[in-house]
Amino acid sequence: MGKTQQMLEQEPIGKLLLKYSVPAIIGMMVNALYNVVDRMFIGNIPGVGPLAITGVGVTMPIVTIILAFSMLIGIGATTNISIKLGQGKKEEAQELIGNSISLSVVIGIILTIIGIVFGNSILKLFGASEGSLYYAKAYINIILLGTVFNIMAFSLNSTIRGDGNPKLAAIIMVVGCLTNIVLDALLIFVFKMGIQGAAIATVVSQIVTALWGLLYYLKGKSNLEFKKSSLKLNKKHVKTIFAIGCSPFAMQIATSLVQVISNNALKVYGGDLAIGAMATIASIILIFLMPIFGITQGAQPIVGFNYGCKQYDRAKKAFNISLIAATIILSLGTIAIQFFPEVLVSMFNKDPKLMDIAINGLKKYSYMLPIVSVSIVGSNYVQSVGKAKTAMILSLLRQVILLVPMIMVLPKFLGLDGVWIAQPVSDFISFIITGMVIIIEFKSYEKLVDCKEDDIEDSYEKYCG
Repeated sequence: MGKTQQMLEQEPIGKLLLKYSVPAIIGMMVNALYNVVDRMFIGNIPGVGPLAITGVGVTMPIVTIILAFSMLIGIGATTNISIKLGQGKKEEAQELIGNSISLSVVIGIILTIIGIVFGNSILKLFGASEGSLYYAKAYINIILLGTVFNIMAFSLNSTIRGDGNPKLAAIIMVVGCLTNIVLDALLIFVFKMGIQGAAIATVVSQIVTALWGLLYYLKGKSNLEFKKSSLKLNKKHVKTIFAIGCSPFAMQIATSLVQVISNNALKVYGGDLAIGAMATIASIILIFLMPIFGITQGAQPIVGFNYGCKQYDRAKKAFNISLIAATIILSLGTIAIQFFPEVLVSMFNKDPKLMDIAINGLKKYSYMLPIVSVSIVGSNYVQSVGKAKTAMILSLLRQVILLVPMIMVLPKFLGLDGVWIAQPVSDFISFIITGMVIIIEFKSYEKLVDCKEDDIEDSYEKYCG
């Protein structure tokens, strides 16, 4: 048994979560800051800030689609690597790394071509007006040129964590973020490149992150050996990556769909400034949600390995600790939003009209934020134990199945406030359903534990060696 496998099997769950989640949280926060920092700088461009941030708001669905494919590959590969290691299949775990790199390149190129060729039509469909189209196009065309590096950076960072080196993954992300911040300031305000400067800064920082991740494997410093032959796409591996990665992928695609529907509703009931306000609100909420995604990413290899080894109590404990930590973070975030909304919104833009709309929206949008922890941690747990279909449905509940009808119906009665309130209503119903699924999942373990050893399909030795 390897050192990493032994640690996942025997080390206290709380200690393991700290070891894996803290670097993942840093990585997710840094990943969020790529977009958040861009919006902060763009929103404060003299003279055009409000309209420029509206333009960025229109591009949010496209950026989310790119993130969806990043998570499809990165989380799909990393979760499978953890499960394969738990099963003692090191060779297959190594092959998954090469396949994830190839998928990043292929999918990245396809998205770039589609985005640039059909850019105008897509942006108008996503809510761009004649006033905001210029800024939206100037920003997203450059972002699209860096799609391959964007996806690869996320994917490699995820697999590096799964390879047992979460600290390096965090360092790479921090360096990339700092690069983005410094370049943002230089290109926007020193070289007067405006919104295009923000996009260039983002792409350059993603290139740095992706190349560093590649060097980690090419120089042979990784625990899992990288072989060039693993770059050839294997149908079996691609299917397993997509099977596990489809849940977070669906969640992000759903988020993109909601953003499109939301942008169009905002345009009808509040105009361009309402779209800019939503871009601000989404950025603030993202700051509080990213630590939760970091916790769940850190928990994935722990849950996946111990579930594979049939150590269900350890898998459940990882869930419980993750849920408590996530709830505390989101509760603190809600307090900050409800009591200090002006401070948070003013970081992105100080235009009085935009601030009024954003503050009102932010306070209503975050009503149910603390209980969102159950939906996120719960769906991630189900995903981590390999139940991809159930996880995907749970993910879609909060972002599509419930939210889309709310956005389409509530504004007809409440106007712009209906758009803001749609999310907390969806969050509450999703909380109840996800909680029930987790309770049923845990109860099923009692039957598995009571089973005779001969009735268990795979023995402990097969999983843990």
